[in-house]
Amino acid sequence: MAFSADVKQELCRQSVSRRCCAQAEAYGILLFCSAFDRRQARIVTESPGLKERLPVLFRRAFKLSFDQVPEPGEGKGIFLLESPEKLRTVFDSFDLEWDGAVSMHINLARLEEEHCRTAFLRGAFLAGGSVTDPTKGYHLELATSHYHVGREAPALLREAGFEPKETQRKGNHVVYFKHSDHIEDFLTFLGAPVSAMGVMAAKIERDIRGSVNRQVNCDSANLDKTVAAAREQTAAIARLRESGRLDALPDKLKEAARLRLENPELNLSQLAALCGPPVSKSAFNHRMRKLMELAQAGAGKGGGET
Repeated sequence: MAFSADVKQELCRQSVSRRCCAQAEAYGILLFCSAFDRRQARIVTESPGLKERLPVLFRRAFKLSFDQVPEPGEGKGIFLLESPEKLRTVFDSFDLEWDGAVSMHINLARLEEEHCRTAFLRGAFLAGGSVTDPTKGYHLELATSHYHVGREAPALLREAGFEPKETQRKGNHVVYFKHSDHIEDFLTFLGAPVSAMGVMAAKIERDIRGSVNRQVNCDSANLDKTVAAAREQTAAIARLRESGRLDALPDKLKEAARLRLENPELNLSQLAALCGPPVSKSAFNHRMRKLMELAQAGAGKGGGET
């Protein structure tokens, strides 16, 4: 099951207790569902949890039943309210204008209590919301076809302490979050703490994977540098030996040359520890530079250390 569907299943386990909250949640569903006007309320969902919740919710909120409900086992289910009497009951519940041209707004007077605002936003997500699988990215959105609702929803979210972004897409007004911590907070606020923990866990896993990959890349780059340097140093020592100059060098340089030839895979710190007595990485590096300089100069002179 997709992560978004899992979130909705978790939200649908919230009890339908207070009538005011049932109405607020139904209000959010209606303003963010497929269609809501004087002719019909049309709610389309694939969520098994929401299919079970809607009849209970609307009975609690308005004491009415749907005119059409989906068949059991149906994938994408459609709930319809088309009876003028039932629609009038819904409109009156939210003080919506029945006569004349109707432009939907969020009646904030019905959402004064925090628990009602939470229920409203939960309904909005259940009907018009989605969230990306956090293993693939971070994006949560609420989409509505009602212009004024789309403009008022961000203000309601800001009142609740969130900072959403807004955009338009295919005639819908979309309110969204792109940061994992904002999504975690919003899901917890709606009543889906398990899903919020899922986002957090996915973020931690991604951060760990990224850190490991960066470390591996860094180690690989350092290894490449070590191998390249060892190859150059070995070639320089070989030139010194072929020209007969290696045996004429001071003991410390001959020791450095021998250790490098015998241990081509080791870095400077490891080679320095093999010296008798052990020396610092800086001191061993100085000896290797001296060998490189002598090989490059091509002179038949031994070199003492400075």
